[in-house]
Amino acid sequence: MAVQNMDVMSLTLIELGMIIFGLSIVARLASRLGVSAIPFYLLAGLAVGNNSLVPLSFSEDFVYLGAEIGVILLLFTLGLEYSSERLKENIGCALPASVVDLVLNFPPGFLAGLLLGWGVLASVLLGGITYISSSGIIAKLLTDLERMDNDETCTVLSILVLEDIAMAIFLPLITIFLIKQGVLSGLLSIVVVLIAGGGMLYVAMHYGKVLSRLISHSSDEIILLTTLGIAILIAGLSERLQLSAAVGAFLVGITLSGDVAKRTHELMHPLTDWFAATFFLFFGLGIDLYSLPPVLFPALLLVVVTAATKLLTGWLATRHKGMSPANRLSAGVTLIARGEFSLVIAGMGVAAGLEPQLGAMTAAYVLCSALLGTILTRAIEPRLVTAPAAKYAQIPVNSHHSPR
Repeated sequence: MAVQNMDVMSLTLIELGMIIFGLSIVARLASRLGVSAIPFYLLAGLAVGNNSLVPLSFSEDFVYLGAEIGVILLLFTLGLEYSSERLKENIGCALPASVVDLVLNFPPGFLAGLLLGWGVLASVLLGGITYISSSGIIAKLLTDLERMDNDETCTVLSILVLEDIAMAIFLPLITIFLIKQGVLSGLLSIVVVLIAGGGMLYVAMHYGKVLSRLISHSSDEIILLTTLGIAILIAGLSERLQLSAAVGAFLVGITLSGDVAKRTHELMHPLTDWFAATFFLFFGLGIDLYSLPPVLFPALLLVVVTAATKLLTGWLATRHKGMSPANRLSAGVTLIARGEFSLVIAGMGVAAGLEPQLGAMTAAYVLCSALLGTILTRAIEPRLVTAPAAKYAQIPVNSHHSPR
């Protein structure tokens, strides 16, 4: 038994070492090309998964646990980047733009699912996938291109925050339908989810400072252990309540504020890239490479349509801000990239066995939209405004971002 345990442990260490070293090569290639590493991490997972070009034998438990921990910590660090105080200020002023965003970007995915012959629930998931932009990729791009003070950036960030909040409602609700409960128990679960999710969001927005003061300590070690422990604990409890572990971790990140949030983000910064990379890699590992060709054309068509709708979203959202056409165009193309939440949604559908093509369709869609969004955002140079756009209640995003 001891020898067998040693064999399992050695295999796990070898797998982990291969993953980390392989990701470093992928990241170097993306850096040299000047694009986001996210599509390359996804491609790497597709390339070494089952039935792939160079299949590697990864244990199923290792892949599942790695993906779960990766998405929890990824969304926890994403939540840390938002200020709960200014989040309250922005919900009102950014709500019209958020409604436009939803109306323009959910229907293409939903209708595409129906046209492909998918069921209503699978089509709803695809609608969510096309609706949500990648906060991680976009924040990384804005920082790398030094556009955080641009006139249109505050509008983009406000839209992203409200999209993430929408996901905090969408994910747990869709979970209830995926587990196929009865009508009565399903309604009861929806009430529990809404109360639990609403309660967590209320605490995050009104008592974040109090909780942060209780957690605060002079020791960085204690701060890191406390915040990580709380994030993973709440993620587990959220999963029990069918609220989604990822959403629970995200709300914990929003709850932390002030010095605690800043120090936690700085302490976790060396690991955030790892969380992001493993999440996208492990999603790719679960997709059969040969399942991509049948969905490639529909995915590309969907990318074209939803790139246009995101472009229109940014253009309309900035129409009353007195911005130049270049700034308005920049706001639109910046929103094109899809990433982490799109894959989270697809992962839920795949795990539930909802639609065989959902995983492959999403992988192709995220891959193409992330590349297109990155390239177009770098290609368009908006007018730089020297004064920060605080008048639009900009939500500050930490200068250290993982390329999610």
